Order: sequence, then structure tokens, then C-alpha cells
Amino acid sequence: MRNMNLVTLALIILGGLNFLSMGVTGYDVIGTVLGGAMLARLAYLIIGLAAIWQLMPGFQSFTVGEVDAERHLHHHP
Repeated sequence: MRNMNLVTLALIILGGLNFLSMGVTGYDVIGTVLGGAMLARLAYLIIGLAAIWQLMPGFQSFTVGEVDAERHLHHHP
């Protein structure tokens, strides 16, 4: 579970940096690197799913506290 959280967090950071690049310069790094519209759309889909995955511990932290939410994620398979 910890590895999945790290991977999804990295994807969200990459997506955020791409949005920053698009906002500041109008340059789509992911679209350019992947070269095709379909591959870029797939990358954006994966980044969006990663964001949804990261919402789970966020919502749990509201109900059980942040430390307990992280502990719960690491101890349940």
C-alpha cells in the first residue's frame, strides 16, 4: 500500500508540474513527451485516477485523524 501511495503521489506531482508549465508558458510537457494525443489522454487519465486514490487517506484523516489514517493505510492489506 505504501508503494502505491508513493507512485500515486509522484504522478500527482508530475501532473501538477505539467499544469504549472501549461499555465505559465502554454507548453504541455506530457503531451510533447508522449507524442500523441491518445497517449497523453491515457497519461492524464492515470494521473486523475492517482488523485482519486490520494483522496482516500485525505477523507479518512477527517474522521479518524491524520496519523491514524496513515497508520490504517499501512496496516491493512
